[in-house]
Amino acid sequence: MLARYCLLLCLAGCVSGTPAEEARTLRVPFWVSDGNPVPKDELAIRVNAAPAKLSRLLGAKDDLLLLIVLDWAGDLSFINPARQALLEQISSLAPGVQVALLHAQDGLKVLVDPGAPREKLAEEIRGVAISGRAGLLDSLERVQTLSDSIALKARVRTAILFLSDSDIANYMADYTNPVVNASDSGDLSRRFPETLVQEKIRQLGSALERGETPFFLVHLAFRADRLNNAYQRGLLDLATASGGAAEFCRSVAEIPAAIQKTMSSILSIQLAELDWQGSQAKQVDISMDAGGKKASFRQRRSLKGR
Repeated sequence: MLARYCLLLCLAGCVSGTPAEEARTLRVPFWVSDGNPVPKDELAIRVNAAPAKLSRLLGAKDDLLLLIVLDWAGDLSFINPARQALLEQISSLAPGVQVALLHAQDGLKVLVDPGAPREKLAEEIRGVAISGRAGLLDSLERVQTLSDSIALKARVRTAILFLSDSDIANYMADYTNPVVNASDSGDLSRRFPETLVQEKIRQLGSALERGETPFFLVHLAFRADRLNNAYQRGLLDLATASGGAAEFCRSVAEIPAAIQKTMSSILSIQLAELDWQGSQAKQVDISMDAGGKKASFRQRRSLKGR
């Protein structure tokens, strides 16, 4: 199994498009805020308003593949506490949790395949370069495609964790929407500077609707200016829509707790496999009764191109 994981990750640069959906099988990852498992007999899921038969339910005792993506290009005063908190969390993971480490700046790179010794993983986290341009927006779709490919073949729980200190002004692409005509007081770019950011988020949202894996974000440095507010709101919306969550740290002191909280949510993920007869549908809307608990999951999923 680990060899399969490693092979797929080594081929990350060759993965394109979205994996085909298995006939009449739909996988729904979910988690509840208290972290406790939802028993199979308390779980009821509807797909496009019709009851779906639950054929398999994976939980915290089952294998989990976690893709950790580091997007660090800024202030070490934020990054060092995040690095230490991440190392502490990894050191306590159960053997059934396999971790892959990726680096998002200036192009997505796989640093450590899952199955590598935890010492190797820790060494790479300690030594990862803090430089370059932010890569979170540019890597989201590709990482999700990779994770979904693994989930389809290996039938394990999967999750993505981004740790980022990204500033919208630090991307290779310019999302700052500079004034097009400085002499024109009516230039709309003066009144709506966040337009480019919002359009990028909209495009990503459409692309990520085809995915399965939830992604979680711990943003190390909340920024209050108008452009970064639009950027951060967009990241929160994307994470929530995927069935994940996002934490934005307003101080260095908040970073360890945010990472611990996020890791707890990831480890509690359950995966429901459904026998489903609507394999020709282009979109599914999912609703869930998780024994009266509030569950986080992907409520809408596009199957176009599958």
